[in-house]
Amino acid sequence: MSTPTRTAPASRTAAASPARIPLRALLTFGAVGRALVGWIAVGGLALLSPPPTSPLLGATLAGTVAVIAVCAFGVVRQAERLAARLGDPLGTLVLTLSIVLIEVVLIVAVMLGPGEHATIARDAVLAVSMIILNLVVGLALLTGGMRRSARRQGGLRHNRAGTSQYLGLLVALLAVTFGAPELVGIDGAFSAPQAAAVAAGTLAVYAFFLWRQTGAQAADFVEVAVPPPAAGHAVRRAVRAHRRELAVRVVLLALTMLPIILLSHDLAGMLDHGLALLHGPPMLSGLVIAGIVFLPEAITAVRAAWAGQAQRVSNLCHGALVSTVGLTVPAVLIVGLVTGENPVFAVDPAGALLLAVSLAVSLTTFAGRRATAAHGAVHLAVFALYVLVLSAPA
Repeated sequence: MSTPTRTAPASRTAAASPARIPLRALLTFGAVGRALVGWIAVGGLALLSPPPTSPLLGATLAGTVAVIAVCAFGVVRQAERLAARLGDPLGTLVLTLSIVLIEVVLIVAVMLGPGEHATIARDAVLAVSMIILNLVVGLALLTGGMRRSARRQGGLRHNRAGTSQYLGLLVALLAVTFGAPELVGIDGAFSAPQAAAVAAGTLAVYAFFLWRQTGAQAADFVEVAVPPPAAGHAVRRAVRAHRRELAVRVVLLALTMLPIILLSHDLAGMLDHGLALLHGPPMLSGLVIAGIVFLPEAITAVRAAWAGQAQRVSNLCHGALVSTVGLTVPAVLIVGLVTGENPVFAVDPAGALLLAVSLAVSLTTFAGRRATAAHGAVHLAVFALYVLVLSAPA
Protein backbone atom coordinates (compact mmCIF):
# COMPACT_ATOMS: atom_id res chain seq x y z
CA MET A 1 0.00 0.00 0.00
CA SER A 2 1.60 3.24 -1.14
CA THR A 3 1.86 6.34 0.98
CA PRO A 4 -0.03 9.33 -0.46
CA THR A 5 2.06 12.32 -1.48
CA ARG A 6 1.39 15.70 0.10
CA THR A 7 1.85 18.19 -2.65
CA ALA A 8 -0.91 20.67 -1.80
CA PRO A 9 0.59 22.08 1.39
CA ALA A 10 3.95 22.59 -0.32
CA SER A 11 2.25 24.42 -3.16
CA ARG A 12 0.38 26.65 -0.75
CA THR A 13 3.59 27.40 1.12
CA ALA A 14 5.42 28.30 -2.08
CA ALA A 15 2.62 30.59 -3.14
CA ALA A 16 2.41 32.24 0.26
CA SER A 17 6.14 32.95 0.62
CA PRO A 18 7.91 33.88 -2.65
CA ALA A 19 11.51 32.77 -3.07
CA ARG A 20 13.93 35.23 -1.52
CA ILE A 21 17.08 36.32 -3.30
CA PRO A 22 20.14 35.05 -1.38
CA LEU A 23 22.20 37.71 0.36
CA ARG A 24 25.29 36.77 -1.69
CA ALA A 25 23.30 37.50 -4.85
CA LEU A 26 22.62 41.03 -3.57
CA LEU A 27 26.08 41.79 -2.17
CA THR A 28 27.85 40.98 -5.43
CA PHE A 29 31.47 41.80 -6.15
CA GLY A 30 30.42 44.55 -8.54
CA ALA A 31 27.95 46.19 -6.16
CA VAL A 32 30.28 46.18 -3.16
CA GLY A 33 33.32 46.95 -5.29
CA ARG A 34 31.80 50.14 -6.73
CA ALA A 35 31.02 51.45 -3.26
CA LEU A 36 34.53 50.58 -2.02
CA VAL A 37 36.16 52.31 -4.99
CA GLY A 38 34.17 55.44 -4.23
CA TRP A 39 35.07 55.51 -0.54
CA ILE A 40 38.75 54.79 -1.26
CA ALA A 41 38.77 57.75 -3.63
CA VAL A 42 37.13 59.95 -0.99
CA GLY A 43 39.83 58.95 1.51
CA GLY A 44 42.57 59.50 -1.06
CA LEU A 45 41.39 63.01 -1.88
CA ALA A 46 41.22 63.81 1.82
CA LEU A 47 44.94 63.05 2.05
CA LEU A 48 45.93 64.54 -1.31
CA SER A 49 45.95 68.24 -2.03
CA PRO A 50 47.54 68.89 -5.44
CA PRO A 51 48.88 72.41 -5.97
CA PRO A 52 47.11 74.42 -8.69
CA THR A 53 50.09 74.45 -11.05
CA SER A 54 51.05 70.82 -10.58
CA PRO A 55 50.63 68.31 -13.44
CA LEU A 56 49.05 66.09 -10.81
CA LEU A 57 45.94 68.27 -10.94
CA GLY A 58 44.87 67.02 -14.37
CA ALA A 59 45.41 63.38 -13.46
CA THR A 60 43.49 63.82 -10.20
CA LEU A 61 40.60 65.46 -12.03
CA ALA A 62 40.43 62.66 -14.59
CA GLY A 63 40.65 59.97 -11.92
CA THR A 64 37.93 61.59 -9.81
CA VAL A 65 35.55 61.83 -12.76
CA ALA A 66 36.23 58.18 -13.63
CA VAL A 67 35.44 57.05 -10.08
CA ILE A 68 32.25 59.12 -10.09
CA ALA A 69 31.19 57.44 -13.34
CA VAL A 70 31.83 53.97 -11.85
CA CYS A 71 29.75 54.82 -8.77
CA ALA A 72 27.02 56.36 -10.92
CA PHE A 73 26.47 53.11 -12.79
CA GLY A 74 26.24 51.32 -9.45
CA VAL A 75 23.59 53.76 -8.24
CA VAL A 76 21.63 53.32 -11.46
CA ARG A 77 21.71 49.54 -11.12
CA GLN A 78 20.34 49.57 -7.57
CA ALA A 79 17.75 52.23 -8.43
CA GLU A 80 16.47 50.20 -11.36
CA ARG A 81 16.12 47.10 -9.17
CA LEU A 82 14.22 49.11 -6.56
CA ALA A 83 11.97 50.60 -9.22
CA ALA A 84 11.23 47.12 -10.56
CA ARG A 85 10.15 45.96 -7.10
CA LEU A 86 8.26 49.05 -5.94
CA GLY A 87 6.93 50.25 -9.29
CA ASP A 88 6.46 53.85 -10.38
CA PRO A 89 6.25 56.51 -9.13
CA LEU A 90 7.68 55.29 -5.80
CA GLY A 91 10.54 53.39 -7.42
CA THR A 92 11.99 56.43 -9.20
CA LEU A 93 11.18 58.62 -6.18
CA VAL A 94 13.73 56.66 -4.11
CA LEU A 95 16.57 57.64 -6.45
CA THR A 96 15.34 61.22 -6.82
CA LEU A 97 14.95 61.94 -3.12
CA SER A 98 18.26 60.28 -2.26
CA ILE A 99 20.21 62.55 -4.59
CA VAL A 100 18.25 65.69 -3.75
CA LEU A 101 18.44 65.25 0.02
CA ILE A 102 22.22 64.84 -0.04
CA GLU A 103 22.52 67.84 -2.36
CA VAL A 104 20.48 69.91 0.10
CA VAL A 105 22.75 68.85 2.96
CA LEU A 106 25.83 69.93 0.97
CA ILE A 107 24.38 73.35 0.16
CA VAL A 108 23.38 73.94 3.77
CA ALA A 109 26.83 72.81 4.96
CA VAL A 110 28.50 75.34 2.65
CA MET A 111 26.16 78.09 3.88
CA LEU A 112 27.05 77.32 7.49
CA GLY A 113 30.78 77.30 6.72
CA PRO A 114 33.15 80.25 6.63
CA GLY A 115 32.86 82.90 3.95
CA GLU A 116 30.06 84.62 2.09
CA HIS A 117 27.65 82.26 0.30
CA ALA A 118 24.52 84.36 -0.25
CA THR A 119 24.00 83.20 -3.85
CA ILE A 120 25.07 79.55 -3.69
CA ALA A 121 21.53 78.17 -3.48
CA ARG A 122 20.33 80.35 -6.35
CA ASP A 123 23.23 79.35 -8.60
CA ALA A 124 22.87 75.66 -7.73
CA VAL A 125 19.10 75.50 -8.29
CA LEU A 126 19.36 77.47 -11.54
CA ALA A 127 22.12 75.19 -12.84
CA VAL A 128 20.13 72.09 -11.89
CA SER A 129 17.04 73.54 -13.61
CA MET A 130 18.92 74.12 -16.86
CA ILE A 131 20.57 70.70 -16.75
CA ILE A 132 17.37 68.77 -16.05
CA LEU A 133 14.89 70.72 -18.18
CA ASN A 134 17.17 70.95 -21.21
CA LEU A 135 20.25 68.72 -21.17
CA VAL A 136 18.87 65.54 -19.59
CA VAL A 137 15.37 65.80 -21.08
CA GLY A 138 16.90 66.71 -24.46
CA LEU A 139 19.28 63.74 -24.49
CA ALA A 140 16.54 61.35 -23.35
CA LEU A 141 14.03 62.49 -25.97
CA LEU A 142 16.65 62.58 -28.73
CA THR A 143 17.95 59.05 -28.09
CA GLY A 144 14.57 57.51 -27.31
CA GLY A 145 12.82 59.34 -30.14
CA MET A 146 15.45 58.37 -32.72
CA ARG A 147 15.25 54.72 -31.71
CA ARG A 148 11.47 54.62 -31.89
CA SER A 149 11.36 56.45 -35.23
CA ALA A 150 13.88 53.97 -36.65
CA ARG A 151 11.49 51.20 -35.61
CA ARG A 152 8.50 53.16 -36.95
CA GLN A 153 6.92 53.25 -33.51
CA GLY A 154 6.23 56.98 -33.38
CA GLY A 155 7.27 59.26 -30.54
CA LEU A 156 7.52 58.65 -26.82
CA ARG A 157 4.05 58.55 -25.33
CA HIS A 158 3.84 59.99 -21.81
CA ASN A 159 1.08 60.27 -19.22
CA ARG A 160 -0.11 63.83 -19.69
CA ALA A 161 -2.01 63.88 -16.38
CA GLY A 162 1.21 63.37 -14.42
CA THR A 163 3.52 65.47 -16.58
CA SER A 164 1.17 68.48 -16.46
CA GLN A 165 1.18 68.31 -12.65
CA TYR A 166 4.98 68.39 -12.59
CA LEU A 167 5.22 71.31 -15.01
CA GLY A 168 2.43 73.31 -13.37
CA LEU A 169 4.15 72.95 -10.01
CA LEU A 170 7.51 73.92 -11.50
CA VAL A 171 6.13 77.08 -13.09
CA ALA A 172 4.71 78.20 -9.74
CA LEU A 173 7.70 77.22 -7.57
CA LEU A 174 10.35 78.63 -9.90
CA ALA A 175 8.43 81.89 -10.31
CA VAL A 176 8.22 82.31 -6.54
CA THR A 177 11.86 81.32 -6.05
CA PHE A 178 13.54 83.42 -8.73
CA GLY A 179 10.98 86.11 -9.57
CA ALA A 180 9.29 87.11 -6.32
CA PRO A 181 12.48 88.30 -4.53
CA GLU A 182 13.02 90.90 -7.26
CA LEU A 183 9.43 92.09 -7.06
CA VAL A 184 8.71 92.09 -3.32
CA GLY A 185 12.09 91.46 -1.66
CA ILE A 186 15.05 93.65 -0.76
CA ASP A 187 18.23 93.49 -2.88
CA GLY A 188 17.15 90.20 -4.42
CA ALA A 189 16.40 88.51 -1.09
CA PHE A 190 13.22 87.90 0.89
CA SER A 191 12.63 89.73 4.15
CA ALA A 192 12.35 87.57 7.28
CA PRO A 193 8.51 87.37 7.26
CA GLN A 194 8.48 86.72 3.52
CA ALA A 195 11.13 83.99 3.87
CA ALA A 196 9.13 82.25 6.59
CA ALA A 197 5.95 82.39 4.51
CA VAL A 198 7.67 81.15 1.32
CA ALA A 199 9.44 78.30 3.17
CA ALA A 200 6.23 77.13 4.84
CA GLY A 201 4.17 77.45 1.65
CA THR A 202 6.73 75.62 -0.50
CA LEU A 203 7.01 72.74 1.96
CA ALA A 204 3.22 72.48 2.27
CA VAL A 205 2.68 72.38 -1.50
CA TYR A 206 5.49 69.86 -2.00
CA ALA A 207 4.25 67.60 0.81
CA PHE A 208 0.71 67.69 -0.57
CA PHE A 209 2.01 66.83 -4.04
CA LEU A 210 4.01 63.84 -2.72
CA TRP A 211 0.99 62.61 -0.76
CA ARG A 212 -1.19 62.66 -3.88
CA GLN A 213 1.55 61.29 -6.15
CA THR A 214 2.19 58.23 -4.01
CA GLY A 215 -1.45 57.76 -3.05
CA ALA A 216 -4.74 58.55 -4.76
CA GLN A 217 -3.15 59.90 -7.97
CA ALA A 218 -0.37 57.33 -8.39
CA ALA A 219 -1.96 56.17 -11.66
CA ASP A 220 -1.14 59.57 -13.19
CA PHE A 221 2.58 58.77 -12.99
CA VAL A 222 2.78 55.34 -14.62
CA GLU A 223 3.35 54.49 -18.27
CA VAL A 224 0.26 54.88 -20.42
CA ALA A 225 0.48 51.25 -21.55
CA VAL A 226 0.53 49.96 -17.96
CA PRO A 227 -2.77 49.31 -16.13
CA PRO A 228 -3.35 51.74 -13.23
CA PRO A 229 -2.04 50.11 -10.04
CA ALA A 230 -3.61 49.85 -6.62
CA ALA A 231 -0.59 51.81 -5.43
CA GLY A 232 -0.83 51.46 -1.67
CA HIS A 233 -1.61 47.75 -1.71
CA ALA A 234 1.06 47.01 -4.34
CA VAL A 235 3.79 48.77 -2.37
CA ARG A 236 2.82 47.09 0.90
CA ARG A 237 2.82 43.67 -0.80
CA ALA A 238 6.24 44.37 -2.33
CA VAL A 239 7.70 45.45 1.02
CA ARG A 240 6.31 42.38 2.80
CA ALA A 241 7.50 39.97 0.12
CA HIS A 242 10.96 41.49 -0.47
CA ARG A 243 11.76 43.29 2.79
CA ARG A 244 15.37 42.12 3.03
CA GLU A 245 16.16 42.72 -0.64
CA LEU A 246 14.73 46.24 -0.52
CA ALA A 247 16.65 47.09 2.66
CA VAL A 248 19.96 45.82 1.23
CA ARG A 249 19.47 47.66 -2.06
CA VAL A 250 18.62 50.95 -0.30
CA VAL A 251 21.78 50.66 1.81
CA LEU A 252 23.90 49.85 -1.26
CA LEU A 253 22.36 52.77 -3.15
CA ALA A 254 23.18 55.18 -0.31
CA LEU A 255 26.72 53.84 0.18
CA THR A 256 27.43 54.11 -3.55
CA MET A 257 25.86 57.55 -3.95
CA LEU A 258 27.48 59.31 -0.99
CA PRO A 259 30.97 59.13 -2.57
CA ILE A 260 29.58 60.83 -5.70
CA ILE A 261 28.38 63.78 -3.65
CA LEU A 262 31.55 64.00 -1.54
CA LEU A 263 33.83 63.68 -4.55
CA SER A 264 31.82 66.34 -6.39
CA HIS A 265 32.36 68.67 -3.44
CA ASP A 266 36.15 68.10 -3.63
CA LEU A 267 36.03 68.35 -7.41
CA ALA A 268 34.66 71.89 -7.16
CA GLY A 269 37.92 73.21 -5.70
CA MET A 270 40.03 71.47 -8.34
CA LEU A 271 37.80 72.79 -11.13
CA ASP A 272 38.07 76.31 -9.74
CA HIS A 273 41.87 76.03 -9.86
CA GLY A 274 41.78 74.61 -13.38
CA LEU A 275 39.41 77.28 -14.70
CA ALA A 276 41.52 79.99 -13.08
CA LEU A 277 44.62 78.66 -14.84
CA LEU A 278 42.72 78.56 -18.14
CA HIS A 279 41.08 81.93 -17.47
CA GLY A 280 37.65 80.34 -17.80
CA PRO A 281 34.43 81.67 -16.22
CA PRO A 282 34.13 80.44 -12.61
CA MET A 283 30.37 79.84 -13.02
CA LEU A 284 31.17 76.86 -15.28
CA SER A 285 32.47 75.03 -12.21
CA GLY A 286 29.01 75.05 -10.62
CA LEU A 287 27.46 73.79 -13.85
CA VAL A 288 29.90 70.87 -14.10
CA ILE A 289 29.42 69.92 -10.45
CA ALA A 290 25.61 70.01 -10.74
CA GLY A 291 25.84 67.82 -13.82
CA ILE A 292 28.05 65.28 -12.07
CA VAL A 293 25.84 65.13 -8.98
CA PHE A 294 22.82 64.30 -11.13
CA LEU A 295 24.75 61.89 -13.37
CA PRO A 296 22.99 58.77 -11.99
CA GLU A 297 19.59 60.33 -12.63
CA ALA A 298 20.64 61.37 -16.15
CA ILE A 299 21.88 57.87 -17.02
CA THR A 300 18.66 56.32 -15.71
CA ALA A 301 16.52 58.78 -17.68
CA VAL A 302 18.33 58.14 -20.97
CA ARG A 303 18.08 54.38 -20.48
CA ALA A 304 14.37 54.72 -19.71
CA ALA A 305 13.84 56.71 -22.92
CA TRP A 306 15.80 54.09 -24.87
CA ALA A 307 13.37 51.49 -23.52
CA GLY A 308 10.40 53.67 -24.52
CA GLN A 309 9.42 54.56 -20.93
CA ALA A 310 8.46 58.18 -21.48
CA GLN A 311 6.66 58.68 -18.19
CA ARG A 312 9.63 57.36 -16.25
CA VAL A 313 11.74 60.02 -17.96
CA SER A 314 9.32 62.65 -16.68
CA ASN A 315 9.25 61.11 -13.20
CA LEU A 316 13.04 61.18 -13.04
CA CYS A 317 13.64 64.61 -14.59
CA HIS A 318 10.66 66.74 -13.64
CA GLY A 319 10.28 64.89 -10.34
CA ALA A 320 13.92 65.58 -9.48
CA LEU A 321 13.54 69.29 -10.19
CA VAL A 322 10.31 69.53 -8.17
CA SER A 323 12.10 67.85 -5.26
CA THR A 324 15.15 70.09 -5.65
CA VAL A 325 13.11 73.28 -5.46
CA GLY A 326 10.63 71.93 -2.93
CA LEU A 327 13.38 70.93 -0.47
CA THR A 328 16.35 73.22 -1.21
CA VAL A 329 14.54 76.56 -1.10
CA PRO A 330 12.80 75.99 2.27
CA ALA A 331 16.00 74.57 3.80
CA VAL A 332 18.09 77.55 2.65
CA LEU A 333 15.48 80.08 3.79
CA ILE A 334 15.21 78.43 7.22
CA VAL A 335 19.01 78.44 7.61
CA GLY A 336 19.01 82.11 6.61
CA LEU A 337 16.41 82.90 9.28
CA VAL A 338 18.44 81.08 11.95
CA THR A 339 21.82 82.58 11.01
CA GLY A 340 20.57 86.05 10.08
CA GLU A 341 21.94 85.70 6.55
CA ASN A 342 19.70 86.74 3.64
CA PRO A 343 20.13 84.27 0.76
CA VAL A 344 19.77 85.94 -2.63
CA PHE A 345 17.46 84.15 -5.07
CA ALA A 346 16.65 86.84 -7.65
CA VAL A 347 18.23 86.09 -11.04
CA ASP A 348 19.57 88.52 -13.62
CA PRO A 349 17.62 89.23 -16.83
CA ALA A 350 19.57 86.62 -18.81
CA GLY A 351 18.82 83.93 -16.23
CA ALA A 352 15.15 84.91 -16.08
CA LEU A 353 14.86 84.75 -19.88
CA LEU A 354 16.55 81.34 -20.09
CA LEU A 355 14.37 79.96 -17.32
CA ALA A 356 11.21 81.27 -18.99
CA VAL A 357 12.25 79.81 -22.35
CA SER A 358 13.06 76.45 -20.73
CA LEU A 359 9.66 76.24 -19.05
CA ALA A 360 7.85 77.35 -22.23
CA VAL A 361 9.66 74.72 -24.32
CA SER A 362 8.90 72.06 -21.69
CA LEU A 363 5.20 72.96 -21.66
CA THR A 364 4.96 72.75 -25.45
CA THR A 365 7.01 69.53 -25.64
CA PHE A 366 4.75 67.68 -23.21
CA ALA A 367 1.47 69.29 -24.22
CA GLY A 368 0.90 66.64 -26.88
CA ARG A 369 0.49 62.92 -26.42
CA ARG A 370 3.93 62.10 -27.79
CA ALA A 371 7.38 63.66 -27.47
CA THR A 372 9.82 63.19 -30.35
CA ALA A 373 13.50 63.47 -31.18
CA ALA A 374 12.84 66.93 -32.66
CA HIS A 375 11.60 68.10 -29.26
CA GLY A 376 14.82 66.78 -27.73
CA ALA A 377 16.93 68.74 -30.21
CA VAL A 378 15.15 71.97 -29.20
CA HIS A 379 15.87 71.31 -25.51
CA LEU A 380 19.54 70.72 -26.29
CA ALA A 381 19.66 73.97 -28.27
CA VAL A 382 18.33 75.88 -25.26
CA PHE A 383 20.98 74.26 -23.06
CA ALA A 384 23.69 75.26 -25.55
CA LEU A 385 22.40 78.85 -25.31
CA TYR A 386 22.64 78.63 -21.52
CA VAL A 387 26.28 77.49 -21.70
CA LEU A 388 27.00 80.28 -24.18
CA VAL A 389 25.53 82.91 -21.84
CA LEU A 390 27.31 81.37 -18.85
CA SER A 391 30.71 81.43 -20.57
CA ALA A 392 30.34 84.98 -21.89
CA PRO A 393 32.68 87.55 -20.28
CA ALA A 394 31.04 89.65 -17.59
